[in-house]
Amino acid sequence: MGNSDSKLLFRKAVIQLTTKTQPVEACDDVFWDQFWANVDLTAQDIFALIPAAEIRAVREESPSNLATLCYKAVERLVLNADSSCVCERDRRTVLSCTRLLTRMLPYIFEDPDWHGFFWSTVPKAGKSGDESEDESTRPLAESLLTATADLLFCPDFTVESNHRTSADATGDVQSIDSCEFIWEAGVGFAQAPPLNHTLDSNRTDLLKLLLTCFSEDIYQSPSDKHTINPWVSFFCSGENRHALPLFTSLLNVVCAYDPVGYGLPYNHLMFSDQRGALAELALQVLIVSLEQEFNDTSNTNTSSTPSTDPDRTLSDTNVKTPAEGSQATRGENLFVNYLSRIHREEDFHFILRGISRLLNNPLQQTYLPHSCKKIQFQQELLVLFWKLCDLNKKFLFYVLKSSDVLEILVPILYSLNDARANQSRVGLVHIGVFILLLLSGERNFGVRLNKPYSVRVPMDISVFAGTHADLLIVVFHKIITSGHQQLQPLYDCLLTVIVNVSPYLKSLSMVAANKLLHLLEFFSSGWFLFSSPRNHHLVFFLLEVFNNIIQYQFDGNYNLVYGIIRKRSLFHQLANLPADVISIQKALQRRIRSNSNAVFMESNNNVSPSEGAFKTTLVQTGTLNASLKATPGIDKLTEKSQVSEDGSTLLRQHGDSAHSQSDHSPQTGVPESTSGGVDKSINGDCDGKNIGVSCTADWGPTPDWVLSWKSKLPLQTIMRLLQVLVPQVEKICIDKGLTDESEILKFLQHGTLVGLLPVPHPILIRRYQANEGTALWFHTYLWGVIYIRNVDPPVWYDTDVKLFEIQTV
Repeated sequence: MGNSDSKLLFRKAVIQLTTKTQPVEACDDVFWDQFWANVDLTAQDIFALIPAAEIRAVREESPSNLATLCYKAVERLVLNADSSCVCERDRRTVLSCTRLLTRMLPYIFEDPDWHGFFWSTVPKAGKSGDESEDESTRPLAESLLTATADLLFCPDFTVESNHRTSADATGDVQSIDSCEFIWEAGVGFAQAPPLNHTLDSNRTDLLKLLLTCFSEDIYQSPSDKHTINPWVSFFCSGENRHALPLFTSLLNVVCAYDPVGYGLPYNHLMFSDQRGALAELALQVLIVSLEQEFNDTSNTNTSSTPSTDPDRTLSDTNVKTPAEGSQATRGENLFVNYLSRIHREEDFHFILRGISRLLNNPLQQTYLPHSCKKIQFQQELLVLFWKLCDLNKKFLFYVLKSSDVLEILVPILYSLNDARANQSRVGLVHIGVFILLLLSGERNFGVRLNKPYSVRVPMDISVFAGTHADLLIVVFHKIITSGHQQLQPLYDCLLTVIVNVSPYLKSLSMVAANKLLHLLEFFSSGWFLFSSPRNHHLVFFLLEVFNNIIQYQFDGNYNLVYGIIRKRSLFHQLANLPADVISIQKALQRRIRSNSNAVFMESNNNVSPSEGAFKTTLVQTGTLNASLKATPGIDKLTEKSQVSEDGSTLLRQHGDSAHSQSDHSPQTGVPESTSGGVDKSINGDCDGKNIGVSCTADWGPTPDWVLSWKSKLPLQTIMRLLQVLVPQVEKICIDKGLTDESEILKFLQHGTLVGLLPVPHPILIRRYQANEGTALWFHTYLWGVIYIRNVDPPVWYDTDVKLFEIQTV
């Protein structure tokens, strides 16, 4: 049948369905077969031939016909899965049913009256008559998910058949051991199946249907508590006998994908890359499947306790017999369980190398413009990396035990800098900062940052010669000074990362040192400190950075010491900050008179010509952007740990920090943010100028409030340094008539403060801790990314999404 004839007949069937006023019987196979029998249409064709308005019309005017259509499509999938799709006609039928359900499901999910439809029992939904009554009345959703999982390991349809399956092509699909048909070599599987574009295309269609099934969540109104998604819960439970091979197939396809291939220029323009489409969808299905761990207490315990036997492979520890699988509770997410129990170094190497290769893909420079394919799913990759580090501590330690972590750091910093002023990429900045916050809680991350930064990635930042720590500080400074105003809630997180790594930074460059001092200059200005009840926290973070470096890494940080001496007036002003009512009012009036667009302008000459204070990235008109939930405050995101002399960390009790330099929580007259979120006015406009500070309408600074935190400013170490070094520097300048700073730096480089500084304070690390607020943020962010990325065909476009708002930037 020609493609045009197939389109015409399919369109006629759709018109018949939309115009029928009476229910069509389920036994009328002649009518229902029009939608999948002898149909050879692409997903784009089916989406075009079934307009959204007609789906909604059938849903409202003939709901029984829509229900029957879904039931018959699922029944056809079940029957063909049971028969292993032995002929080409069956395979076309499966693809047609898959694409049809992908088109229809979002419009069923968007109507609250249909929410329970797929979880209702349908008698004999694709089951043979000799099965028990309990099995023949299972929910339609379970039948659909089970059939889809079976079809993902169907010989000659989605996997290559081996000799055993070819000899018995008509055998029951239930007898196939899907662990022998994992799609790609890698974790738990050593054999590399041959690349087959047809199989990849079929897998892609089925994965898109799975993702559509999982998307019921986006039609639920957002709440402060995340509920279990029954689709994901069933698919990742022991009731899915393919859980292990599916998990490894998805993970291996993603980590083995190489968009460059053999390196032939412009190969992505000459040949279709079906493996790339499969890798992207596999990644999306995988990270959605890993999203349930926060709600399952039993899983949290499992994921934090990897297998105790180091000699057992992933397959050895996780394969279950059908009897064992049937006993597994629905609440156990096997995907989370499998991910947390990976422990072989060769598996970690494969995963890290794959993620690093893909994250660095957009950074590749070639002599021929656009000759190398650039991937577009960096955000999903970052979510996967986050999940790996959060759920598998052995993987986190493997990443940090060598400089390989820098292969992840550099592309993250590149993405943060590139997206900082783009409203449609605010979520990308958030996930990147969250990852760095998680990594910074480990000592090895700070140590790795001392490696020299030699591979230059094109970024509009100050030119410097230094380490990866310098790169991190320079990029963070750029985000704060020229980022989008929606990034203001991240200031605490950015500075917390610097605080966590500061005790291990051996030598900051002059550029990075000046960036830190420039931030202190702005954050310590009176009008900024008095504009919000929480702005003074930023000053405490920066002072803690300086104290850590002076106390633990003084010898190599002469650039920072020189900068502190030059900017010593900043610290004296902080120590003598006025707290009377008149001074507070004058400071706030000074803010109103100031030019908001110049508040972050550098006072030094260390800005490269390519770097502007408010240089913004052009956003393509019509770009879709999904709204995000508020991020939790830094006190909800982290827990404090103290580093002992032997390098181990001890969790600090809340009461222990009452007198520490890091305890800068407001004590009087300061409203705390509720429900773990930031102030709702954090992005507000206090005086009509969007200048990057938060304000609270019903709050005002008082002398008592200022004194409550001013007395806790940790200035003792810095003041002692200035007391000792300033006279020495002034004397050497006068005696030798020095006007060149290089001589002063040489003097400071060989100086010492041994025995002159206060007793070193304990190193305090703020480690990320899992919390409901972050889980909800990730849930909203993840589905917003998936919504925007799936536009060909547009699976969810123009449906009544409730989890987030879609805006056109």
